[in-house]
Parts: sequence; C-alpha cells; structure tokens
Amino acid sequence: MPTLTDSFLTAVGLVLSADADLIEIVGLSLRVSLTAVVLAALIGLPLGAALAVFRFRGRSALVVLVNALMGLPPVVVGLVVYLAFSASGPFGVFGLLYTPTAMIIAQTVLVFPIIAALTRATLSDLLQEYDETLRILGANRVDVIATLLWDGRFTLATALLAGLGRALAEVGAVMLVGGNIDHVTRVMTTAIALETSRGALPLALGLGLVLLLLTLVLNAVVLGLRARLEEHAHG
Repeated sequence: MPTLTDSFLTAVGLVLSADADLIEIVGLSLRVSLTAVVLAALIGLPLGAALAVFRFRGRSALVVLVNALMGLPPVVVGLVVYLAFSASGPFGVFGLLYTPTAMIIAQTVLVFPIIAALTRATLSDLLQEYDETLRILGANRVDVIATLLWDGRFTLATALLAGLGRALAEVGAVMLVGGNIDHVTRVMTTAIALETSRGALPLALGLGLVLLLLTLVLNAVVLGLRARLEEHAHG
C-alpha cells in the first residue's frame, strides 16, 4: 500500500510531466472561472459604479443587498441555479444543467457581488476626494465614472483577482450544477473531493499543488498591484 510520501512524489511527477488528465481538469477550471469573472465584471463594475455615483430611491437598500450577497453560501447559489435549470425549472428547456455553462452561471452569481461591492467602496472613496475638482471641471456622470474607474484601476484589479480566487476555490455550487462528470465538468475542487473520497491521492494531491500554486500567484499579483497603487498615490 503506497504511503503518503509515495503519493506526494507521484503527485509531483504528475505535475512536472503535465499529466493529460491533470491538464484537462486544470484547463477546464481556468476556462470556467475566468469566463465567470469576466461576466461578473461586466455586471459588477457598472453596478458598483452606479451605486457610488448616482443617488436614487432604494440605493441604500441595494447597497445592503449587494454587501449581503458577498457572503452568500455557494451551496445556496448552486441550489438556486440547479432549480432554475432543472427539467422542471423555468430555464430547463435550454438543457444547460451538468454543463460547464451552468457552472459559469453559478460562479458568476457568486463573484459579481464581490466585484460590485468593492467597486462601490473604491469609487465612493475616490469620489469624496475628487468631487469638488470634478464639479469645477463640469464633468458629467459618465466622465466622473470613467475618471474614477481609471484612477482606481489597481484597486479594482485586486477586486477582480479576489473574485477569481473565490471562483477557483469554490466547490459546492459547481458540484451541484456540474455534477463532476469526467471529461465534461470535472474541475480542480470537485476532482480533489472525488479522488480523495475514493483513495486516489496522487491526482488529488497534484491538483491541490496546482491550486495552491495558482493561489500563490494570485496573491503575488495582488501584492504587486498594491505596491503599484502606493507608488501611484505617492507619485
């Protein structure tokens, strides 16, 4: 019976040799999560900017709702998406359940509140700093939003990376709507759970190493962006 050390060494070998199964799972994980983050940004950035710049009835309630959605349990999101796309659900006719598309939708729902909330907070702070100057220059709302987005670009990039980290690490929602089907919807987190449960430790450890490496890379990029932000602020 292989020891934990043997399993770990085998896992390292799978990573270094670019094992086909491992690469397939990692590739699908990145495609699903990156697509979800792009879609979440298309929703979250405009929503966060609108909440920061515009004043309208119900704005405070919407801010509270967006902030609350940041802590939405992934399994709840997965359940809602599952019910929506199941055969008896309102969108069941599209046949998207147990496909990467359903996984992207679930991750988008999870990530967009993070981006929206962080965008609102960032732009609100910048607006307080630039409000008088922008008024003197006669900037309209579109100009204000464009200026704030550009000046807050490093912080907003950090928000996008935070969303990507949430998407890559998520397991509950994608398990419910994706089903963890081999060669179809198996991503890193669901594959790690399955392989560990059936005792196939080398592949699970290999995927864990890749996921850990991606997390380290994301954190390094975030630190780099923060350093650039500090340079920009002092420059």
